[in-house]
Amino acid sequence: DYFDAWCNASTGYPIIDAAMRQLKQTGYMHNRLRMIVASFLVKDLLIDWRWGERYFAETLNDFDLAANNGGWQWAASTGCDAQPYFRIFNPVTQSQRFDPDGRFLRRYLPELAQCPDEHIHAPWLMSSAQQFAANLRIGHDYPGPLVDHATQRAKALALFAQAKKENSSESNS
Repeated sequence: DYFDAWCNASTGYPIIDAAMRQLKQTGYMHNRLRMIVASFLVKDLLIDWRWGERYFAETLNDFDLAANNGGWQWAASTGCDAQPYFRIFNPVTQSQRFDPDGRFLRRYLPELAQCPDEHIHAPWLMSSAQQFAANLRIGHDYPGPLVDHATQRAKALALFAQAKKENSSESNS
């Protein structure tokens, strides 16, 4: 199931998986990574933010109730000071922007160690020959993407639009 794949760092998105492995191994995750994995759970996997909040509460060494709840509500676009619902982090572009050489990815995903820089953020785009050269088989050594980000982004936006419409209808009744 999607939540288990997220918890177990097997989403097929290197930045998500590396961050989740870091959390499991160290009990810590950088704030930028917390935002990226939260956005992915809520807006790509369409899972209730409270599941992620609970997992972080159980796993983070620096857990703080207010910061954790506030951060998850922000990511889910439901809190008092929430990010706009249409802001959905793209895990590939976030990875490219904040780990351009893939050092963090390679540290926590050693199976991607030989992956060329141009494919480290989206290894599923490598041809079979490129995978062979990198000693990597997508779907065997490292999972393919659990979901298609563009498709899931569209679904999330549709759900937010529907909720907004329903809320507007109830307000006018």
